[in-house]
Amino acid sequence: MVSKKVVIKNPTGLHLRPAGILCKEAMQFKSLITFSFRGNTANAKSVLSVLGACVKCGDEIELICEGEDEQEALDTLMQAVESGLGE
Repeated sequence: MVSKKVVIKNPTGLHLRPAGILCKEAMQFKSLITFSFRGNTANAKSVLSVLGACVKCGDEIELICEGEDEQEALDTLMQAVESGLGE
């Protein structure tokens, strides 16, 4: 298992478009990919789960990847979040 904390930079947080991009990136990997935020865990491969976490701009989440391609998954998702998830 690997994990890393990252701050969401999107001005509107993880609304539908960036949540969809995050899920699309996560679904490329076999690993279980989740993130924790305010004591809750969300499945990064589920748009509804990501939206339900209500992550806003400036919030810090911890991405958690567990499986055979966990390090590659974490690196890819960190790069996607840091680049603004398409915004």
